[in-house]
Amino acid sequence: MVQRLFLVLGLAGLAAGRASAQSTGTPVFSAPYRAFKTNELGVSLSDPGGPGWALEGFYHRGWRKFDVGFRGGFMDFKTGPTLVLIGADFRARVLTYSESFPLDGAVTVGLGGNFGGGQSTGIIPLGISLGRRIQLEGSHISFVPYAHPVISPTFGNGGGDVLFTLGLGVDVQFTQSIDLRVNGGLGDLDGVSVSVAFLR
Repeated sequence: MVQRLFLVLGLAGLAAGRASAQSTGTPVFSAPYRAFKTNELGVSLSDPGGPGWALEGFYHRGWRKFDVGFRGGFMDFKTGPTLVLIGADFRARVLTYSESFPLDGAVTVGLGGNFGGGQSTGIIPLGISLGRRIQLEGSHISFVPYAHPVISPTFGNGGGDVLFTLGLGVDVQFTQSIDLRVNGGLGDLDGVSVSVAFLR
């Protein structure tokens, strides 16, 4: 199992492609576990690696080791049409750190797309997130640095492809109700994003 995880990481890091890292095609990635107890509501602002930006709202709800999320917004490019973004994401915790493997892990699956300008692109991102929570001593602040390799089959009226990217991120939880998330993608998708989530 551990060898397979590192194989996925290696392939994602070495592969090149114009990857849609998240269900909506923006460089927003997931930590290996959720920060909230029951649900969260938040907003993401991202630069998807081109002359433009994207703004999205999101909502996630958890149950046991699973959580489901929905996101929507728009992406504005200076050299093209404004795109409408819609997506759904699923995350399931599959690994807990131990002496033999020092990281927590979760499998992620998404379905979504972007639409506009007479074009539509569907995205099915499949990935695994690996990381570990670090608690600051004597503080309520915690950090979760993680890597999130993703393979993304795409389809639509512009054709289809199978794309790869490696997402890197850190989630910073300042209080029990506020989480700040910073993400970036490696490869041809070199965009960055910042998200703020309000936790319950």
